[in-house]
Amino acid sequence: MRKREIRQKGVARRVLRGKNMKGAHHGHNYGRVRFLLLIVLCVAGAIMGRLWFLQVRHHDAYITQANEQYIAEAEITPQRGTIFFHDGNDLYPAAINKPFDLVYIVPRAIAPEQHDTVIAFLKETLGSDGFDEKRVRAKLAKSNDPYEVVARRVEPDKSKRIAEVHLPGVHVTQEVYRFYPAGEIASQTLGFVGWDDKDYRGRYGLEASFDHILAGKKGYVRQMRDAGGRWIPLTDRVKEASYDGADLVATIDYTAQYEVENILTDAVKQYDADSGSIVIMRPDGTVITMANYPRFDPNNYGRVKDLSLYSNPIISYAYEPGSVMKTITMAIGIDAGKVTPTSTYVDTGVVYAGGYDIHNSEDKVYGLQTMTQVLENSINTGVIHVEQLVGHERFAEYFKKFGFGQKTGVRLPHESTGNIRNIEPPIRPVQFYTASFGQGITATLLQVAQSYAVIANNGILMRPRIADRTVDVNGRENVYAQEVVRRVISEETAKDVLEMLESVVVRGHGKTAAVSGYRVGGKTGTAQVAKSGEKGYDDAVTIGSFVGIAPIDEPQFIVAVRINNPKTVQWAEATAAPTFQKVMAFLLDYYNIAPTEPIEESESTKQGE
Repeated sequence: MRKREIRQKGVARRVLRGKNMKGAHHGHNYGRVRFLLLIVLCVAGAIMGRLWFLQVRHHDAYITQANEQYIAEAEITPQRGTIFFHDGNDLYPAAINKPFDLVYIVPRAIAPEQHDTVIAFLKETLGSDGFDEKRVRAKLAKSNDPYEVVARRVEPDKSKRIAEVHLPGVHVTQEVYRFYPAGEIASQTLGFVGWDDKDYRGRYGLEASFDHILAGKKGYVRQMRDAGGRWIPLTDRVKEASYDGADLVATIDYTAQYEVENILTDAVKQYDADSGSIVIMRPDGTVITMANYPRFDPNNYGRVKDLSLYSNPIISYAYEPGSVMKTITMAIGIDAGKVTPTSTYVDTGVVYAGGYDIHNSEDKVYGLQTMTQVLENSINTGVIHVEQLVGHERFAEYFKKFGFGQKTGVRLPHESTGNIRNIEPPIRPVQFYTASFGQGITATLLQVAQSYAVIANNGILMRPRIADRTVDVNGRENVYAQEVVRRVISEETAKDVLEMLESVVVRGHGKTAAVSGYRVGGKTGTAQVAKSGEKGYDDAVTIGSFVGIAPIDEPQFIVAVRINNPKTVQWAEATAAPTFQKVMAFLLDYYNIAPTEPIEESESTKQGE
């Protein structure tokens, strides 16, 4: 019995042990299932994510890539519009499209043993200058390449010879480039067309500001192609037409621009100056010329080393204009009712303000003076007196009404606002005093000319106008009308200031600006130049300016001249004023403005020559 019980207990233990092992086995299988299920879910999630990434997120990109494999597309380039200048009653094409010869090679059509022959022929024909043998050899080495450019803008005699020789794989074709018939004339006003990253577009000047009009609209042709890249004739062709750009007629007068640039070039060289600028406007804001020296040739803009030459200094270079601003201060004082042309004050030669002593030029003392004499003698303390009577805040308001501290709105890129922060809060009287005679504030030459145009235009500020009209391919015109900005001073004030400016030319520092037979008015300005990165001014560097109006009885032209750092003479009355005289004398004659005053005989006439 005992053995049997023992045996039964042993069996019971085995049965119990078997039950425990079965439960453990089932638990182990369940864990494996869960692990496999997790892996399946992860893989499925990754696949779903990838499908979403391909079919949703990058759907358009892959559609485009697929289309590129069996759809061929050709771009239709529109014709760029011409830029015209006025030239009397005609128009002068200042920027046109011109076909030039281009030499290219087809490397896959040139056997390796012919490479030396091709190189020798091209080098001899095109000339060693500009021919890069190493670069051309590298292009020839591209054995499957169907097209490689060798030279652009090839002279006709050279391209003719290449075409006549018929060397295998060497060809001549034509491509259209922007061409500027007048070369450097008005280059900073015109700008040029060139590559910017991936786009071929207008850069600088009128080419840039009117690019959206001149460039037109590109078109395209799209059709299915075979494995060899050839059009499949029987498939549908999709075409979107291109639209040629509109022509632009600028307000610039070509003959005047040409003559004024010659006068300016001679002046810069005569006075050994660094550079110079002249802008001519009508009282209604129409810009006749924008002349600068030095200039660049837009046909070869890539050869320019100093990229600042691309910018137009007349609108981009703000400077301290100096005493030409005394005219504006006087106009403010008269319009505010604080002074008249005959009002007097006593000049002591110095004004003390905030620890500064402000003197007249060359420390002169004038004593009792009228406001007209203040302009004639260009007295610093006199215009300070006017500013004090007007008051700082009102003076600053007038300054802004004249257009300073803001862009003129001329349709040209990269225009500077100038800087008049010195006459903004917090108020420091000394800064207003110096601003009254054109120091401590900056303006562009166009802003200065525009402010004088207010005086010539009976007190009304006009927007400078550089574009006359555009004409599209269908002959439809869009005219850019004259634009009134605001009234700045009264008509009576404008007339008073005009007569004061005439007195400056007749009796003051502007005598060298006089034009025989005409009533001419204007103001000189010899400005100091602030030291770079330092306080104070550089005594060795000056800028001579003269801004004038003629005829005084019926203003037709505002001429603003700036001569930068003349070295042979210092004062504007000896540099900018005589330059102004030559320009104004030309304009009055060229535009057939009849004399109103007796014409003085020249020395040669008196001597019977």
